Amino acid sequence: MNTQAIIAPSMLASDFANLQAEVEMLNQSEADWLHIDIMDGVFVPNLSMGLPVCEAISKHSKKMLDVHLMIVQPERYVEAFYKAGAGLISIHYEACTHLHRCIHQIKELGCKVGVALNPHTPVELLEETLQYIDLVCLMSVNPGFGGQKFIENTYRKVIKLKSLANENNPNLLIEIDGGVNLSNAPKLLEAGANVLVAGNFVFSSPNPKQTISHLKRLTID
Repeated sequence: MNTQAIIAPSMLASDFANLQAEVEMLNQSEADWLHIDIMDGVFVPNLSMGLPVCEAISKHSKKMLDVHLMIVQPERYVEAFYKAGAGLISIHYEACTHLHRCIHQIKELGCKVGVALNPHTPVELLEETLQYIDLVCLMSVNPGFGGQKFIENTYRKVIKLKSLANENNPNLLIEIDGGVNLSNAPKLLEAGANVLVAGNFVFSSPNPKQTISHLKRLTID
């Protein structure tokens, strides 16, 4: 039976001067989640929204907040982001000295947990922790800036991760973050992805709600 992908527009590409209006537009759209990128200028070479913005989005959003922590020492902040409205928190494999501990710290809050991998990080490194994770976020661009070109090797990583998930965690969600559009989305879903983050592709389009609808119409066999 065919199922639809989960669509998570990235708020990083939204109009920050009209944030409430952007969130209300997404509330009326077929988006499933709101993807929120938190950057500290250390783990990635950029700064983005922090706790107050996350809280403000949560206040107006009717969708789950998918919070992506691109920060060092994420264990220091996960509880604060959970309290700020996160329904799912993704931490970076590359930023966690004690990944297993941090995964369980998030789970103990009652929050869904994701682990994000940079483009150069092999999926096999998650084999020992995959059974505890709700979602793996595969970065299909180098993290830190929106609007980058999609990295073609991502398809191969999705296939490898899907195979690993079938052995260790069949219910794992595979999220793709970076450069997603209507050209590569069908191939990503075919490879095994089921969550699509789209930023500039959605917010730069003439009709963001229609663009989300087009992504939502893509099906997974």
